Amino acid sequence: QVQLVESGGGLVQAGGSLRLSCAASGGTFSSYAMGWFRQAPGKEREFVAAITWSGRSTYYAASVKGRFTISRDNAKNTVYLQMNSLKPEDTAVYYCAARGGSSWYTNPSEYGYWGLGTQVTVSS
Repeated sequence: QVQLVESGGGLVQAGGSLRLSCAASGGTFSSYAMGWFRQAPGKEREFVAAITWSGRSTYYAASVKGRFTISRDNAKNTVYLQMNSLKPEDTAVYYCAARGGSSWYTNPSEYGYWGLGTQVTVSS
C-alpha cells in the first residue's frame, strides 16, 4: 500500500513558477511509475505528466509540454513537477498518482494510488 502526499502548491502570478513535490511511503517507490494529474472546477481530471520507474522516460500533455518537467528521486521516494511559465488555465488541484510496474499511462484509471492533491492558482 502506497501513501502519497503532495506539497508545493500555492498562488502565483501568470508567468511564474512552482515546484510540486509528492512524497511516497509504504511501498517500494522505485517499482512504481508515477503520474501527475490535475482537475479544475467543473472539469474532469486530466493527465499532466508521467515518468517511468527508472526516470528514463517521461511523457507530457500537449498543453504543458515545454513548460513543465517531471522528475523523480528514488533515494528520496519523491516525484517532482517543475512548472514554469504558468498560465491562468493551469489553475487546478494537482494530484500525484502511482501504478505498479515500469510503464506510465495517461488514463487515470490505470493508477491505483492517489494523493489528496495540492491547489495551484495562477492569477492573470
